[in-house]
Amino acid sequence: MKTVITIIGLLITTLGFSQANNIEANFTTQDTKIRNLNVSVSVDSAEDVASTFNMKDIKTILNEVADNEAVSFEITCNGDVMSNGAKSTVSYRVNGNTKDIKGFLKSVKKIRKAAIKYYNNK
Repeated sequence: MKTVITIIGLLITTLGFSQANNIEANFTTQDTKIRNLNVSVSVDSAEDVASTFNMKDIKTILNEVADNEAVSFEITCNGDVMSNGAKSTVSYRVNGNTKDIKGFLKSVKKIRKAAIKYYNNK
């Protein structure tokens, strides 16, 4: 009889401690914010410039960045191999802030056009 009561007592104790905790109460959610966004693109032709990014993609990315944060965009155009064996490159870079997204996008559009013009004039 003692063993039966002991087994029942252990069973009740085990079942009591093995109950799941409220999982929802243990999780906290936070909003993710992007800070100091730096985008660098390396291209080999005008077609790469046109297909790699468009202004709509950049606008979408900038909408995810927190207010008053630094942003920069750089495009590196890879050229032909020079006579000394080194590969020629031209880089365009724009630095800005999310306070003036319109101005930043205008500058990105200009360097995108300049990169396409670089390849068209080669």
